[in-house]
Amino acid sequence: MKILIPVQVVPDRVEEIVINKQKTGFELGDIAWILNEFDDHAIEEGILLKEKYGAEVVVIAAGGELAEDGLFTAAAKGADRLIKINLDFRDNLVNNHALAKVFFEVIKEEKPDLVLTGVSNPNGFDGSIGALLAEHMGVAYIGYVSGTEIAGNSIVALKDYPGGVKAKLEAELPVVLGISSAHEPPRYVPISKVRQAMKTSSLEEKEAELDLTGGLSSDRMYEPEVAGKAEMLNGNLKDIADRIAEIIKSQGLI
Repeated sequence: MKILIPVQVVPDRVEEIVINKQKTGFELGDIAWILNEFDDHAIEEGILLKEKYGAEVVVIAAGGELAEDGLFTAAAKGADRLIKINLDFRDNLVNNHALAKVFFEVIKEEKPDLVLTGVSNPNGFDGSIGALLAEHMGVAYIGYVSGTEIAGNSIVALKDYPGGVKAKLEAELPVVLGISSAHEPPRYVPISKVRQAMKTSSLEEKEAELDLTGGLSSDRMYEPEVAGKAEMLNGNLKDIADRIAEIIKSQGLI
């Protein structure tokens, strides 16, 4: 079995993100980039399947040199092959439609039995990568998966629904799964092991042509305006409770 896991780097939302001078997007060169959290769970789920059933795990990363740390970390965890797509997100903030086309070109060459993706990414406003890939491949897609089992030529996915409801769905391979959380938390690998992977693992590099059609574009971007409508409530608990009741009544809610 071959498991292919496409991943990407995304803006680190802990760090400051600056809007560009044209007010149409971000200053991409100033962004701190990290591996998408859901993609990290997809890598872990792929490694767990490899350990339980035996498989070749291929991790593909878009983002050029920005993605190398994530790739070598995947190798330190147990990935067998690493493919780096030389697409620099500091030049263009790539939409998911464009990224799916790029990944699909590699998928056509690799012909995997199973594709695992993160269920979403924080800078993806135009649909799920997994669903878009499934459409390109002409196969089934199951999203919000938190566990997997292999059953012959099929996979059983544990799908999460709102309210804590879970269901087991079976799909014939090949299939695309959007992982929301791996069956076990992503394993920690020490930096020494990652550095060792940098010396022993090789990166297969591929070029990509970027086609941004089909995704969303932003006409204007701005910081939230300060409205000044917040009212701070002071005093004892009774005074605060009385004031809250007045506000609710004034809105016609009670």
